[in-house]
Amino acid sequence: MKLINIGFGNMVSASRLVAIVSPESAPIKRIMQDAKEQGTLIDATYGRRTRAVILTDSDHVILSALQPETVANRFNDREDEESAEELEEDE
Repeated sequence: MKLINIGFGNMVSASRLVAIVSPESAPIKRIMQDAKEQGTLIDATYGRRTRAVILTDSDHVILSALQPETVANRFNDREDEESAEELEEDE
């Protein structure tokens, strides 16, 4: 299981990510409110401003203080490392 750092030492399973979005739009705000009411909202901002909303395949909504681009770059870096490891194993 590969984990992605979403800030402040918090990690999310890379295989469970569905989307990383900005919290600015009304539909995302609605998703956040619905998750809060259902008890599936995870706030990993440590009191800071929410800059990224991470949606998972288990319908959990995770709030992060990192920019969506930062989280996506960390996700992509992890995938690049995995591809390099697979290529090394094949040789």
